[in-house]
Amino acid sequence: MENNTETVRLDKWLWAARFFKTRSLATQAVNGGKVHANGNRCKAAHNVVVGDRLVIGIGPAEFHITVLALSRFRRPASEARLLYVETEESMKAREQQRELKRLSNAGFSGPAKKPGKRDRRKILSFTRKDEEE
Repeated sequence: MENNTETVRLDKWLWAARFFKTRSLATQAVNGGKVHANGNRCKAAHNVVVGDRLVIGIGPAEFHITVLALSRFRRPASEARLLYVETEESMKAREQQRELKRLSNAGFSGPAKKPGKRDRRKILSFTRKDEEE
């Protein structure tokens, strides 16, 4: 019979679930307020149990997940995905954010070539005008 009171440290679980590359990065994120458990800010030593709801902020992305299983060991990504389930709203929000970023970068076109010697002199003379005033 399985013991339902099994727990794992939050930083260790985040590392095992492959949200962070190292336990050190997971600890920094938790202590920096990027991870909330059941709506509350917590510490890296917080014990995670099956059924906990976590909000994990990684850069601009935010994951809303529910813990389905516990693991103390880092396994392949295919097995790590079985440790949690992400909410539909979270997936849609991240997809919208990804699409907005793609669209904002779509209109950008870089310069055709590097500036030459004459171009650099013009740039320097233009920027130095601001310094003189």
